[in-house]
Amino acid sequence: MIPTPRSCIWEPAGCEDDLLDHTVLSSVAEQMMGSVEVVVENRASRVTRTGSQRLRTARFLMGGKEYQAIEQNPEKPSQWGKLAREGHRVVQFRDLLTRKYVAVAVDGKVREYGR
Repeated sequence: MIPTPRSCIWEPAGCEDDLLDHTVLSSVAEQMMGSVEVVVENRASRVTRTGSQRLRTARFLMGGKEYQAIEQNPEKPSQWGKLAREGHRVVQFRDLLTRKYVAVAVDGKVREYGR
């Protein structure tokens, strides 16, 4: 039996074995910004718009977990908002179970938070 790292017991989202597939995230970001649906693991999900800001968003399954991709609000004062204002395609990814933002894609290049 392989011992479970302590972080997996107390913090499932921080588990060493819980790596994100950067290729899938990059693909979702590109699909979301240029299409009406995203396809991951042969499952299609509609791209919708948020309420007042009208930002693109899509929910998808990856590795058995549900995530949400959200277009970056360019009006935010963060570094990501600044990049969006400059014309970069910025997409945030959120784990819907933990409600934590886990990664960001800028022009298709993915960066995980906390790694």
